[in-house]
Parts: sequence; structure tokens; C-alpha cells
Amino acid sequence: MDQNSRLATLAEWGTGSRYAAVFLLVLGLSAGAGLHAGCVSGQRIVNADSEPGNWLAHGRTYSEQRFSPLDEIDAGNVGSLGLAWSFSTGSKRGLEATPLVADGVMYVTGTWSRVYALDAASGELKWRFDPEVSGATARKACCDVVNRGVALWGDKLYLGTLDGRLIALDAADGTVAWQVMTVDPRGNYTITGAPRVVKGKVIIGNGGADLGVRGYFTAYDAETGAEIWRFYTVPADPATTAPEHPELKLALATWSKDSAWETGLGGTVWDSMAYDPEIDLLYVGVGNATPWNRQLRSPGGGDNLFVSSILAVNPDTGRLAWYYQTTPAETWDFTATQHIVLADLVIAGQPRKVLMQAPKNGFFYVLDRVTGELLSARNYVPVSWASGIDIATGRPIESGADWGDGPAAVQPGPLGGHNWQPMSFNPVTGLVYIPVTPNEYLFVPAADFTFRAGAWNTGQDLSQAVRILREAAPKTVDASSDAPSRLQAWDPVANRPAWHVDLAAFKAAGVLSTAGGLVFQGTGGSFVAYDAGTGDRLWASQTGVGIIAPPVSYSVDGEQYIAVMAGLGGNSLSSQPVNIENEGRILAYKPGGRATMPAFRERALPEPELPDLEIRDARVEQGEWLYITYCMSCHGLNAVSGGMLPDLRYASGEVHRDWMAIVLGGLLAQGGMAGFADVLRPEEARMIHAYVVNEARKIGPAAAPATAQPGDQQPQ
Repeated sequence: MDQNSRLATLAEWGTGSRYAAVFLLVLGLSAGAGLHAGCVSGQRIVNADSEPGNWLAHGRTYSEQRFSPLDEIDAGNVGSLGLAWSFSTGSKRGLEATPLVADGVMYVTGTWSRVYALDAASGELKWRFDPEVSGATARKACCDVVNRGVALWGDKLYLGTLDGRLIALDAADGTVAWQVMTVDPRGNYTITGAPRVVKGKVIIGNGGADLGVRGYFTAYDAETGAEIWRFYTVPADPATTAPEHPELKLALATWSKDSAWETGLGGTVWDSMAYDPEIDLLYVGVGNATPWNRQLRSPGGGDNLFVSSILAVNPDTGRLAWYYQTTPAETWDFTATQHIVLADLVIAGQPRKVLMQAPKNGFFYVLDRVTGELLSARNYVPVSWASGIDIATGRPIESGADWGDGPAAVQPGPLGGHNWQPMSFNPVTGLVYIPVTPNEYLFVPAADFTFRAGAWNTGQDLSQAVRILREAAPKTVDASSDAPSRLQAWDPVANRPAWHVDLAAFKAAGVLSTAGGLVFQGTGGSFVAYDAGTGDRLWASQTGVGIIAPPVSYSVDGEQYIAVMAGLGGNSLSSQPVNIENEGRILAYKPGGRATMPAFRERALPEPELPDLEIRDARVEQGEWLYITYCMSCHGLNAVSGGMLPDLRYASGEVHRDWMAIVLGGLLAQGGMAGFADVLRPEEARMIHAYVVNEARKIGPAAAPATAQPGDQQPQ
């Protein structure tokens, strides 16, 4: 179906006049105009540029440009930046949140969905809230126990928790106003994304597609927590469940009748949203399908709506105005949950209200956000799965990268050319700054696929892929996650790169641009400022602890600050080892700042305590397959930990002694290591143990860094 046909079909449903709703919108936005200082209304967010010292919403504004109008810090004085204050989160896992700042108070989330309210000028803790997520929930999270932030509305703060709750907190003291469970807790759902609040409605999605869930996003009343509407992104089995809303009738026609309904099909909404208050449309990015292998997922074909799509919906009703699918019938984990940015540009001599996205699939898209018309699309990283995008139809021109019948090396891989790390648009330079990771990945189809709830249901034979890569390129086995990253400046009007900066590691971090002509981004061990026009490196601060989170800028008493969270994790959880303890912290800089940077601590190397265990080649080989399937995403390829979680090669004698109780019985569940008795048999757990011990016997006494032992692990 081409773009015009899609719009005609949607028009038949009577979505109503979006423009008539503007009058209602104005009333809704104005309702909070008289609120006291510290309260956040829609009008304040719409007029964010009139109070540039605050950062009131996830992307600062509803357009999610992540551009600060503050210009006290510029190319001429950025060299005077110094640390103003730091705050320790007490965690050693991934920190990905965007801090919010309202009237001198910073609100930020850490691991395990914990919330911190800090004095934005001093870093002094005002209050802390712990939702007490069970450590066993970590198993449901594909990419660490992270959280990307909170939302502000009225006098409340809204938090999505890893275990699927939406909690409203009193912004003054962190007490709970209300909470609702947004998912079936028996399923493998998680929430890591930040809520958005539009017209008094809190919008939240969820994650878990790879583990077998059905995606949706929901609007709740900001005052009461009552559900207002829910949008399912994929249909359920029509034999058992009637379409819950009209859009699913359209979607159902794009799925095979023999689809793998038992898997839930995926399509989770776990990150990006943006809102245009003038057009009154909410834009939502939808994730990948499950299984990844489309031949297993939807035998006979079909586009599989609405996976890997951008949806434009009415925030009052949840009804669809238009959609654009970036990767029809996606089979490579090409989510469209990456950052969505709204801007007004002049294209081909005409002013256009546009939506921009650089999703995982490697193409940069510019759409008309009123109609959904595709205006341009060009690859921003090397791409092999498609030769281009047909502008007339909006569809990719695939180039033989379907791996359903045999192995295929594909660029980019599941890591994506651009992942969750937010990009920034600078309306002064007209450039978009994208954290990108060029990479290639080898897909190998599983010989026999059976859906297993709680396991990764991708349809791949991961162990075979690893072995093929190891034989072909021993030094680049993990090409999907160890490719170097870069900061890419992109001209969305000319549809081409403007400049780029190559980075030494794959750990791409979120981006901020400012009216001072600067771009800020963290790296594996430093925080850097670049010239927004040229990419020249102007300033850097050695942080020791790596950064993946996006920075923000705000001001207090006329002083401009730049703040960022430091702490590796997320999709870098199982990457190459780091030598510095991953101690989570918030760092705030200002001109003339004189605070002392917290000391870096190098990780010590314990001696492996190897048990007297019989090692047979057949058991090790089978154990490797099981380890790759169930353990690698957290504990690392070849059992080499990235440093955020225990390196099992250095496990203590107690861990080896209690191996079965830990792996099957969940002995350390409260510390984040849930039991796997539902998917592993005792003999399989012993095979994994044999593989880990075999890998440990290969190393010398100081071959690689290691983390604290599993027995010492606490939820952090």
C-alpha cells in the first residue's frame, strides 16, 4: 500500500478534524497557566524557549530537539568549564536518563527505576524514591536495568518502573500520589523509557519484544491514573481475539493467517515520542517484531504492521491519523523507536513541518508531519540490506539480505546504525547531530525454532553465528557491538553528511547542542564539547567512568550549567572490558567550576577459583550454545564481562559450589540474577558451568579485568 492509499484508508475511519481540536488544545494548555512556580503545564512546555534556564520535558520541548537556547557558554569560553558538583548514585550499572530541571530542582532516574531530586546548583539531595523493583525483574530486561527519565506535570512527577508500573510522585517530597500496573506482570514486559505528558494524559509504552510480548502504548489520566485509551501496535490471533480498535483491522491484513501468534509478535513502544501542539498529533516510534526471522513469524509474507513504524495519533482518543513503516516485514531487529525530532524546514523552496528520524535500519528519514508524506531518505551509515528508499512509495529497495534460508552478513546489525541514544537538532546551524555506530552482523537461521517464553525468541542460531565469525575473523568476533562509533552532523535539507568525528569505542552517547555554537557528547571516559559548525574539538573533561546518557543544559541564578550522567551499561552491557570501576554519578559543569572530580578506581583482578570439574568437549560445546542463548547478553561473549556485571570466569569457590542453586533456583535473584529453571534443565545448567570453567582455564592470572563476584552482587 502506497502513502496515498494509506491516507485514504485512514480517512474513511473518520479520524476527525485535527485542526478543530486546536481550540480544545489551547484550553487544555491554558488550564495550568496560573499554577505556582514549580508546577509544569502544557503551556510552559510549549513556551519552553521563554524560560531557557529550565529543562521541563524529555527533549526540553515537545519537538524533542534537545537544543538549548542558552548561550553563556560558547566557543570562546568553553575552555573555562569546570566541574560545579557531582552526585554519586551508588550504582555500577547503566545510566541513560535525561535529567529534568524545573525552577532550580533536578529530577533524574538511575538504575532499578530509582528517582533522585537534587538542588540543581549544588547537587545536594532533596529526596530519593526507590520503587523497590524485584531483582528478579532484571532477567526480563534485554539491555540492563536502566531508566531514561521521568515526566513533570502540575505538581507531580511520573515514573515508569522496570517491572511495568506507572507511578505518580509528589514533586516536592517524592511521596506516592498513585500508581497503576500497566502490563501483565506474568509476562516478560519491562519499562525503561520516559513517560510523556500531553494535555493531562501520561503516555507510556513498554519493552520485551524479544522475550515474547505484544506491544502497545497507553494514555492515563495524570491526576487519577485512570486508563483513557490503549493502542495495540500488532494484532492478536483473530481466532481468539477480536481487533481492539479499528487500526488493527488494517494491520491484520498484513499478517499471515499462520503467524506466530503465540509469541505476541512484538512491536513494543519502548522509547521515542514527540508532540506537535499546533497540529495536535502525538508521534510514536514502534519497535521490532518477534521472532526476528520473518519467515518464521509470518509465513507467506506481509508487511506486518505496525512493527518498525512511526505512528501519528490523536492524543485525546488514541486514533491513528497516519503511519509510516520504515522497514516493512522487518527481519533484522530494525526498530523505529529511535529519537523522533520535529522541526520547521524549507525544503525545495517550500516551508514544511517535518518529522526526522534516524532509526536502526541506517536511513535518515524526513517526513511531512502533517500528512506522513516521505520527503527524503538517505543512508547515514553503510547499509547492505537495501540499496535505497523509493521516494514515490516510501518503501525500501531490498537487496537480498533476507537470512531466512541461510546465513547473511548485514549492515547495519541489530545494534543499529543509531540506537536509543538521542540525537539533537540545532535550528541555528540547521544540522542534526547523530550518535552513530557503523557495524555489520551475521544472521544465521535456527535449524529448529520453538517459541519459549522467557527466552530470546529471535529465530537465530546465535552459537553458529559466533562460531562462523570466530573462524573468519578471530579478532573481530563481536563485530555487532565493537565497531567504532562516530558523532555525525547531518544536513536534513541537503540530505547529506556535513561533518563527523570518529570515536575510538563503540559506546555512542546521547547529544546536546546549544545556542552557544556547541555540541556536547560523552565517550568511554570523557565529556567533550565540539564546534557545532565544524566538529572541531574545543574542550574535554576526563570523567574516568564512561558516558552513554545525553547531556542537558540549564541555568540557576544566571549561571549556565551542562549536566550529564556517567555510567556504562544498556546495550554496551556485554561489550569489551573496561578497567575503571563503573561507579555511577551525575556531573554538572559551569564556567569557573572548581569542584573536584571523584577519583577513578581501577578494577582489581582476583585469582580464578576453579572447581574440580570434569570437562568433556561435547559438554563444553553444548554449554557454549546454551551460554550464548541465555547468558551472553548480560555476562558477555566468550564469558568475558564488559565490567558492569560479574565476569563468570573469576567466580568464587562459593559461586561454583552453589551454581545450580543460583542458575536454576534463583539464589541470587534479589541481586539481579533470576533463576532459569523454567527454560533450563539441570543437565543444561551443568553444561553451561562446564563451558564457563573451560573458558576460565584459558586465561592467565592477569589476563582481563573482572567485576565483583556474583555472591557479592546487590541491586545497584
